Amino acid sequence: MTDQDLHAALIGVPGSRRDLNTPVLVVDRPALERNIARMAAFAAGKDLKLRPHAKTHKSVDIARLQLAAGAVGLCCAKIGEAEALAEGGVTSGLLITSPVVSAPAIARLVALNASTTDLMAVVDHPANVAALGAAATAAGKPLKVVIDLDPGIHRTGVASAEAAVALLQAIQAQSGLTYSGLQCYCGMQQHIESFADRKAALEDRAAHIQSVIAALTAAGAPPPIVSGSGTGSHRIDAELGIFTELQVGSYVFMDGQYLACDIAGAGAEASPYEASLFIDARVVSANTPGMATIDAGFKAMSTDAEPPQVLAGAPEGSRYFFMGDEHGAVLPPSGEAAPGLGDRVVLGAPHCDPTVNLYDTYHVVEGGTLVALWPVSARGRSR
Repeated sequence: MTDQDLHAALIGVPGSRRDLNTPVLVVDRPALERNIARMAAFAAGKDLKLRPHAKTHKSVDIARLQLAAGAVGLCCAKIGEAEALAEGGVTSGLLITSPVVSAPAIARLVALNASTTDLMAVVDHPANVAALGAAATAAGKPLKVVIDLDPGIHRTGVASAEAAVALLQAIQAQSGLTYSGLQCYCGMQQHIESFADRKAALEDRAAHIQSVIAALTAAGAPPPIVSGSGTGSHRIDAELGIFTELQVGSYVFMDGQYLACDIAGAGAEASPYEASLFIDARVVSANTPGMATIDAGFKAMSTDAEPPQVLAGAPEGSRYFFMGDEHGAVLPPSGEAAPGLGDRVVLGAPHCDPTVNLYDTYHVVEGGTLVALWPVSARGRSR
């Protein structure tokens, strides 16, 4: 049965969150909307544009909320995510932040370009520039491309100012391509917990980015946009004067990794954003004293971060441990009673992007009431 089959009848029923079939992905709508509003206000106050990253939520519904709050478009990690948003009506201002290289993917890219407005894709290799240029020329509509700059991760992007200028020249040689700017995402720095340490690391990377901007400008092509930054770095990046737009993503949900960071330099406890994404689970076995087994294991959340915090349904200070694909253990502090059979336990989401990708549906709640079911529109659209 689908989530719609299981839960549509619960929408609007007071207290219906407690009756959801578990494990289930839950979004607190008021908290989500506060996060969206706060980031939009921050960007506007710094005269920066906002192009949030949809790889976090993969949701047409959340994208619409971000656009309504003033975002100029959405970033997508893969062309499949961009296609999913476009299918849902989000057809303007999409930026694909990973190179699109294979022949089938390039064919899809030019088709998407034909049906959307202001689509952009990153490039980091002359051969890819040539392939995109030929495809766009044949399709009859120029494709906007953004030079991807390697911030030092060696994952994607050109590695130097010289390579950026050479790539610019390759783009300019293609009549089917339009040079649209520069992208640099400093992913390694996002989760440095100390604000001071994160600031120092980002200032080091800023000098590298500025040297590339200067080289492109000297070559007669100052980047129309400089896109980058993230949830962990945006407060610092806004003061560096490099970026014209922010690619922030996880701020909508604030998973455990980001909640551990001092985002604004006021202590981690004073984050300007709040948790809005949760996993509701239920005790399915309570035969071992001092422990309860819940129905959320490896298949219910990402495992590349610390185990989730137990937020509700168990004594304060209870800890979660993975117990396999389908199960987890909740251990209360010594002397405290474990939750009982059938009790609901609320977990904070670990790394939100891969956690979201495990679910078909967001169960949107206000208080204890289910108010909507939103599809995870781009779930599995990783190609």
